[in-house]
Amino acid sequence: MRGLFVTGTGTEVGKTVVSSVIAHAASESDSRVAVFKPAVSGLDDHPLRPEVWESAPELPDHAMLRLAAGSRQGDEGIAPYRYGPAVSPHLAAELAGERIDPDLLRGAALAATEDTDLLVCEGVGGFLVPLTADYLVRDLAQDLALPVVVVSSPGLGTINHTLLTIQAVRDAGLQVAAVVLTPWPSEPSAMERSNLETIVRLGSVAVETLPRLDLTDPASWPALQVGVGSPRAASSLRAA
Repeated sequence: MRGLFVTGTGTEVGKTVVSSVIAHAASESDSRVAVFKPAVSGLDDHPLRPEVWESAPELPDHAMLRLAAGSRQGDEGIAPYRYGPAVSPHLAAELAGERIDPDLLRGAALAATEDTDLLVCEGVGGFLVPLTADYLVRDLAQDLALPVVVVSSPGLGTINHTLLTIQAVRDAGLQVAAVVLTPWPSEPSAMERSNLETIVRLGSVAVETLPRLDLTDPASWPALQVGVGSPRAASSLRAA
């Protein structure tokens, strides 16, 4: 399986945006891109809208990923589990009277790679978020064995959150392809620059920055390229 697993230091840190930028850049270079997210919650907050760029900021995660990748995958193929309440997947499944099946997730992710060149898999919340009582996002990442991109904010507190996530990824036996700090300001403060430099130094990791994007205008998105070779391949991402 060739691709990337995008995780974050928590929820609402920009995982979907980073995943979309990676998927869109690959599709623009004529790669056939599949996208995957094991579970999506919070659909109650996203009324149905046409999947066009003008609606991009209001689209649920799986629809945004599909649009960015230029994919024809159906909802089931991208996000096998989809829930209304904005809660952790294991609780959302419980409220729906069901249980997320890890075997189904593994099979769906594998099926998504058929006739494609690249899989971009976005996790849910942070790296240790439970999908079931005893199967975490970490465990799915291990099963897929893809290099991991860690998405984090540039502001206060990010050093601790980012280094803890890097450590958790490496403790799981996975490669950290890169850290992406977003939204990166046009004029970063001394603290934000120090945060970036400290993560590079203490995390021994490449760090990329991504500014706040106009989600309705993908042509304006900067290139965000990370190593997508074998699961243990070295990252080609430059250090910022």
